[in-house]
Amino acid sequence: MRVAALLVCFSVAFAPISARADDVATARGVIRAQEQAFVHDDAAAAYSYAAPAIREIFPAPDIFMSMVQNGYAPVYRHKSFEFGDSKSVGSWISQRVHIVDANGEAWEALYTLEEQPDGSYKITGCSLLKAGQAV
Repeated sequence: MRVAALLVCFSVAFAPISARADDVATARGVIRAQEQAFVHDDAAAAYSYAAPAIREIFPAPDIFMSMVQNGYAPVYRHKSFEFGDSKSVGSWISQRVHIVDANGEAWEALYTLEEQPDGSYKITGCSLLKAGQAV
């Protein structure tokens, strides 16, 4: 009986860690899918990963894509795009991405994602800073 109780305690204790790891993997998949949509100039697909609040600000895929092209060139076109540290708090995930842009300059992006009512994750924002600059 004690072994069964101990197993239940371990499974309950480690379930949130596993769920968070799965959520981070899912969030990374969303970011990667949007990144690939940018690579292929697929505005509709890239826009589909944006959270409702972003869609309110940019009400159409072409408007959203134009904003990314003009304001987030390293995200839009780059030589490398590698995941760094992530953090999960409640229904929110923040994910660092190390980017080398088309000109060879290093950047740090901080993506935020929020779990939606349907269980999916959508991107709520992306802060971009040249690597080595203070926040």
